[in-house]
Amino acid sequence: ARRSVPSPPQRLGGGLRSVPLARREPAASPPARRCGSPTMLRRTINRFFTGEEKRVGTRTILVGHRPVSETGAYVLQKFCDNKIISSKYTVWNFLPKNLFEQFRRIANFYFLIIFLVQVIVDTPTSPVTSGLPLFFVIIVTAIKQGYEDWLRHRADREVNKSTVFVIEDGKRVKKDCDAIQVGDIVEVTTDETFPCDLVFLASSSKDGTCYVTTASLDGESNFKTHYTVQDTAKLSTCQAIDCLTATIECEQPQPDLYKFVGRINIYKDNQEPVARALGPDNLLLKGATLKTTHKIYGVAVYTGMETKMALNYQGKSQKRSAVEKSINVFLVVYLFILVGKAVVCTTMKYFWISEHSVDAPWYNQKTQRERETFKLLRMFTDFLSFMVLFNFIIPVSMYVTVEMQKFLGSFFISWDKEMYDENTKEGALVNTSDLNEELGQVEYVFSDKTGTLTENTMEFIECSIDGYKYNSAMTEVDGLKYYEKAEKSQEELFLRALCLCHTVQIQHRDKVDSGKSHQETIAQKYVSSSPDEIALLTGAKKYGFTFLGQENGFMKIQNNNKEIERYELLHVLDFDCVRRRMSVIVRMPSGKIVLFCKGADSSVFSRVAVSEIMKTKVHVERNAMDGYRTLCVAFKEISESDYLKVSDSIKEASMALQDREAKMAVIFDEIERDMHLIGSTAVEDRLQENAAETIEALHAAGMKIWVLTGDKMETAMATCYACRLFQANTELLLLTTKTVGEDHHKEERLYKLMMEYHKKLMNDMPEDIKRSWIHSHEYGLVIDGTTLTLILNPSQESYSGHYRNIFQQICLKSTAVLCCRMAPLQKAQIVRMVKYSKGNPITLAIGDGANDVSMILEAHVGIGIKGKEGRQAARNSDYAIPKFKDLKRLLLAHGHLYYVRISHLVQYFFYKNLCFIFPQFLYQFFCGFSQQPLYDAAYLTMFNICFTSLPIVAYSLLEQHIPIDTLMSFPKLYMNVSDNAMLQLKPFLYWTCLGLFDGFVFFFGGYFLFVDASLEDNGKMAGNWSFGTMIFTVLVFTVTLKLALDTRFWTWLNHFVIWGSLAFYVFFSFFWGGILWPFLKHQRMYFVFAQLLSSVSTWLAIFLLIFISLFPEMIMIIFKNTKRKSHQKRVSCRTSSHSVAARPSVRPLLLRTFSDESNVL
Repeated sequence: ARRSVPSPPQRLGGGLRSVPLARREPAASPPARRCGSPTMLRRTINRFFTGEEKRVGTRTILVGHRPVSETGAYVLQKFCDNKIISSKYTVWNFLPKNLFEQFRRIANFYFLIIFLVQVIVDTPTSPVTSGLPLFFVIIVTAIKQGYEDWLRHRADREVNKSTVFVIEDGKRVKKDCDAIQVGDIVEVTTDETFPCDLVFLASSSKDGTCYVTTASLDGESNFKTHYTVQDTAKLSTCQAIDCLTATIECEQPQPDLYKFVGRINIYKDNQEPVARALGPDNLLLKGATLKTTHKIYGVAVYTGMETKMALNYQGKSQKRSAVEKSINVFLVVYLFILVGKAVVCTTMKYFWISEHSVDAPWYNQKTQRERETFKLLRMFTDFLSFMVLFNFIIPVSMYVTVEMQKFLGSFFISWDKEMYDENTKEGALVNTSDLNEELGQVEYVFSDKTGTLTENTMEFIECSIDGYKYNSAMTEVDGLKYYEKAEKSQEELFLRALCLCHTVQIQHRDKVDSGKSHQETIAQKYVSSSPDEIALLTGAKKYGFTFLGQENGFMKIQNNNKEIERYELLHVLDFDCVRRRMSVIVRMPSGKIVLFCKGADSSVFSRVAVSEIMKTKVHVERNAMDGYRTLCVAFKEISESDYLKVSDSIKEASMALQDREAKMAVIFDEIERDMHLIGSTAVEDRLQENAAETIEALHAAGMKIWVLTGDKMETAMATCYACRLFQANTELLLLTTKTVGEDHHKEERLYKLMMEYHKKLMNDMPEDIKRSWIHSHEYGLVIDGTTLTLILNPSQESYSGHYRNIFQQICLKSTAVLCCRMAPLQKAQIVRMVKYSKGNPITLAIGDGANDVSMILEAHVGIGIKGKEGRQAARNSDYAIPKFKDLKRLLLAHGHLYYVRISHLVQYFFYKNLCFIFPQFLYQFFCGFSQQPLYDAAYLTMFNICFTSLPIVAYSLLEQHIPIDTLMSFPKLYMNVSDNAMLQLKPFLYWTCLGLFDGFVFFFGGYFLFVDASLEDNGKMAGNWSFGTMIFTVLVFTVTLKLALDTRFWTWLNHFVIWGSLAFYVFFSFFWGGILWPFLKHQRMYFVFAQLLSSVSTWLAIFLLIFISLFPEMIMIIFKNTKRKSHQKRVSCRTSSHSVAARPSVRPLLLRTFSDESNVL
């Protein structure tokens, strides 16, 4: 076979890089095929434009809008413009659209109905009383949403009107960004952001690459390498790129940032078009930034709202907290109370007026219309009137207050200096504020291992070559040395495999002479998405073999003799989660073609000879027991003829626009067979700072920790012991391939083993395992992905539910669970299983990589760590934190306090509104059920808006009933508020009974004061409005002072809003009753408040009624303080007599299970 001049490799979709192959013509063919005839040209166009089979979901783009032929027919496709629209509203649709969205909420719609009833029906209260609070809520929400949308409009305008340069007729033409069309060739210079999704055509760098950062897309700040199509790589000027004639066929827009399937067809004069595959590394995404490259040229393929960035920011499924569900339940209960009050009053009214003398007294005869009105209609109208009179028992302003508390409260997480990482200069991030209180209710924590519990900072520890162990005794001068060693050829082959089998790129920090290898090495920096690969290259470099980078399709290595070796890179078979390995195919300097492969032992051992496994397996298992991450390295020689077949198969699969990944997976599986095992590597991933202490604190707080990882069992177990998830006295229950087996009897053994474990756990573990596991025998469950698949998908469908139920009970009864060899989907399945188990426990998932996104989205609360595996997890999470140790503070401090604050807010709102309306209900029994209001309309309107709103807002933001240091020091306090303890039936009944009691005291205290006494010197009796104002005054002072009694953490803001609200009420009452308002028909409140306070009896009654109302609360506070002090005394006595640690500590790592001398099997 003829060999063409090699050209640099091109990365293809589906995780493959390939060098374009020379076209092999049949012997009888003419030297060059020509496309000069119209027939041949039309056939070519039809083949590459429409395809010989119909393709669905693809688009065809003319590069530079240059037609490939003047005679060929081409149907012009329509694409959207490049205008970005992130706003929701326009000037014309803001009002109707915003009102529609707000009135979709049940509470707003309910109060709208009440307002309309007041307008239509002759009700006892003015429509202003319910309309003003409702409109206040609607207007405030509309202003907030309108302002946010105005900010989005402004941001869109800045983006859409930014300047870009488009190549037209060989010149740079300045345009607005929104004027870019699909097919335009765009020039982007360094540090500029890509204006749309571009297929990379040419670069100012010689090797046709560029570096970009995607921090605004996925948060990753490290440089990523992108590749040009090599046929266009040298078109690095405006004139050259404008002469390009090509078409691009690619998939329709879809939101996956890491997937792109397409191909480019390049047309040259009198030649057949050349087709090249396009993959994710050929696509430059809108929002990414060009770095360290002077300029690039790209063709627009997705514009405007079809870019991947726009598709990714079109909403995410919303999670609801347990508190929100409790609010809805309380609303239903109070709605029934409201309806019950209205029914009682309506019934009593018609019982009262059943006598004619009462129904129509001589001084108030009925009109003719009233006599002719149908009685049922009158009863329904009266029922609606009572509903309106009592409707304030449903707190409309509570929704706004809750949203304000969540939004403002989320800033305290971001501002927490204790969760700020000095190394990354980043703190905690709140992606959603709707789940703040859910952080205080977590029962199960699902954690990834690598990068979450560990630092994901890899260090090369040792390796095994041909069954011989090598460690740090190796030196660069002496080569590989140990007690015994493999043949030198095997050693060099192993180190060459480490230097070749990777996807690391070299980033040159300074411009240096490339001919001087030493200077070049100094100016190099390894760049990779995987820290493992950099660790392996660093280890190989320390032992004499240095990777120097790629140049024109060749990989350069400096061996231990300081000689430069060049290897032609033919194909790269990238790593994926299913194969769990990656390979490269290279041409050696001798001309041989070799495949090098590295991957997990489970994915490599099955593809090498059985005789080669055992001598390496002993080192792999030993390294895993020591907690190291292991990889196996293998190779395979490929003949020239086999390589041509393989290359053709890869090229054919890479050109597919449909199912490209599946087709490539089949080819990869076929290539990576019959390999020879060279050895293995061991890389250490250290535990994160305070990871063990964090897990112990979460355990003490009553949470169960599950570790879900893709690592092998031994490595994961060592990490679990090191971070104290498993203790020295923990009895491990193993459900793995080793214990179950792999023959056809495995399901029977699995069932017996599960029944044995189930029986043991049911007999030994208490019922309330969450609160008493510390004092019981500890069990830890270990399961791998293969066994989990067997449990969730048994061969006999009838066993599926039975297996699942037994397994679920075993998991829930275990103290800690380790799931190893987990695929991302299996992680989500585990979370879903616990999430929907009995009791619906609150789950939290925490991880740092893209493989953790599925479980983060599945859990009630998703936490992303801003780690080294990218920012996909942080971007898709509800909260993002710098380190795993910050989870302790996030849950035990912030979660605990947020739950207490919002629970108190909800209960307090219902309590004060019940205090507000219950006297109105009692008043109906003394006014003949005439629907006479007890309070003035101004008081009805402003009670929730002005008089009692700010104190509870300040409380819900600032309250610390227990100091944060105490919460962190005593994790068991977390259990006091778990299981939604503060919003259960018992506290709800307490608050309800307290509201009824206070309302009863307000009404009858004022009643007995006013019934037979005169408050004025002239003997004149007080009227209805004096009576109502008296009760309202006691109400406002009581509910505000009740909140003051509940406050444990006083700040100047608490003092200001509490005493300021009371002062504002007094000032408003004097002001409201001290002026004759021209817009009021009846001046019923004129001088009422001032005259009321002129009586000494009124002052005495106000103080006495406030004291009586607050007396039960004061008794409760004294009782709680006494109980707490006695409990603390008992605990201190018990601690002094039994000073034994709850969980014994263990050494950070397992003891070595193999002696150092047993390095050879």
